[in-house]
Amino acid sequence: QMSANDCQDPPEYWTIHGLWPNRAEECNRTWHFNVTEIKDLMSDMRRYWPDVLHSSQNCTHFWRHEWEKHGTCAATLQILNSQKKYFGKALELYQHLDLNRCASDFIIYPSFLIFQMTAIKEALTSFYGVTLKIQCLPPEEGEKAQTIGQIEFCFSKKLELRNCTELTGGSEWMQADLELGTGELSVCDDTLPTYYPSQVQ
Repeated sequence: QMSANDCQDPPEYWTIHGLWPNRAEECNRTWHFNVTEIKDLMSDMRRYWPDVLHSSQNCTHFWRHEWEKHGTCAATLQILNSQKKYFGKALELYQHLDLNRCASDFIIYPSFLIFQMTAIKEALTSFYGVTLKIQCLPPEEGEKAQTIGQIEFCFSKKLELRNCTELTGGSEWMQADLELGTGELSVCDDTLPTYYPSQVQ
């Protein structure tokens, strides 16, 4: 709905926003993105890590941003120390976590799509065994429900799931990244009714 958005036919399932090390960005400005290093990942990248804010011709802009801002920092870990490892591991985690299946099994019911935020959190915690961080768009004028816009998983340096509530400090690094396209996202309000996007099922 952004005025500068030329998005066409956005995916009707959860996609990847990024794989972000905590409180770090632009660690190596000389390590530029090279799309040829991930050419064998391109099919999965286009499907599961699309740039929904720009046309398909510019799809590498989003990946370049994620690599240069976050990937070069994540690359301090051996398991992520190349572009292929960084993007490949993010895709692997996405497939393993399978948020789309979790959502259809535990959250989405055909009769209604408005939930209490606490019920959504409980369902996700029950499925994954850890506390996730859920961001919402606030209610639009005349509406009462907030809309889930992003669900964040937290990992240890060994890339094992951990509670997002265990993280200390602020989230300025994350908020700065959200401003790329969805600056209104914020931690969901537990007291508001919550709309779960109907396409994600």
